[in-house]
Amino acid sequence: MAEVEKTRYSDEELQEFKAIILDKLEKAKADYDLLRSTITHTSSNDTEDTSPTFKVLEEGAATLSKEESGRLAQRQLKFIQHLEAALVRIENKTYGICRETGKLIPKERLKIVPHATLCIEVKENERR
Repeated sequence: MAEVEKTRYSDEELQEFKAIILDKLEKAKADYDLLRSTITHTSSNDTEDTSPTFKVLEEGAATLSKEESGRLAQRQLKFIQHLEAALVRIENKTYGICRETGKLIPKERLKIVPHATLCIEVKENERR
């Protein structure tokens, strides 16, 4: 008898993915909060502020650092939104289904990229 191709992951499998996503989401939010605090942190008036020689260099580095932190924070926020959207797909039982082919995305891919919505074949064709 031929094996019937699965059209969706089982509820148990979806719960496994949900645990992975929640773990990544918790870490991503912590990273995002850390990045936000580095952007909004105002420099304190301690002994490090007293050397006029390095003040200009420090301000330039701080500006660059804030810009970089801002870009990283934006990326992190986007990642959080993708993970949250993946949780919605789990609740709808549409998680792990390629939005182009309608086939299941392999578990190995979802464990590495839990917010994936495309299978490898489609993703590779997209790059070309």
